[in-house]
Amino acid sequence: MGVLDKFRVDGRRLMVTGGSRGLGRAMALAIAEAGADVILIGRNQETLVATAEEIRALGREVWTIAADMADPADCERACRDALAIPGQIDILINNVGNREANIPTEEMPLETWQRLVDLNLTSAFLATKLIGGSMLDRPGPARGKIVNIASISAIIANRGIHGRHYEATKAALLHFTRATAADWAQRGVNVNAICPGLFMTDANKRWNELKPEVIRTFVDQIPMGRPGNPEEIGPLALYLASPASDFVTGSAYVIDGGYLIW
Repeated sequence: MGVLDKFRVDGRRLMVTGGSRGLGRAMALAIAEAGADVILIGRNQETLVATAEEIRALGREVWTIAADMADPADCERACRDALAIPGQIDILINNVGNREANIPTEEMPLETWQRLVDLNLTSAFLATKLIGGSMLDRPGPARGKIVNIASISAIIANRGIHGRHYEATKAALLHFTRATAADWAQRGVNVNAICPGLFMTDANKRWNELKPEVIRTFVDQIPMGRPGNPEEIGPLALYLASPASDFVTGSAYVIDGGYLIW
């Protein structure tokens, strides 16, 4: 096997949450291009259909499941629907998450906090439990791969912005990654994390409209002088999803244009 062959995922199946837009879409397309079939989970039926068509154009099979992953019951239902599709899931990307509220801690209602904890953290727990759990102790050489999309906000507190649920949940997701990796290292499943910096997804474009000074301050602190494009995360996700990373587990990969250097 040549080195580039180790990045192929032919015959494998990916499930990605929040997979129809932004970073989720970019990672789904990259891994599909390398040979995987894809299960997309997201809230918006229109964008699910659009991204599914892009994946089919690459010659891959694709299934879509509409669900609100911030609702634990709906999240669990979506995971069980994915497992009911004939064939096994080999790669899980826990991508769904967002900073949906810019509310100071002292003003945040408990119900808002809980919903956002469920969106950013509980969804990853449930998908790891159900989808990742189905990967454990499989016979044969194929290894299960889990990639959790954390954030540099797991490591730092952002300037000029409220809603510290995001930093808290992403930090928890990062340590959940490490702990699960330790538990499952000898059971055939690799668990790693990606910590993106500022990427101009639709969500961040909306932030730029609402609070352009926050985005401008962030970009000014990036040594490369620009935000990332969603497509730039695809190759890193493919590496962690592919046999190229078989000896990598419990690791967190920062992709931020150098923001954390300073």
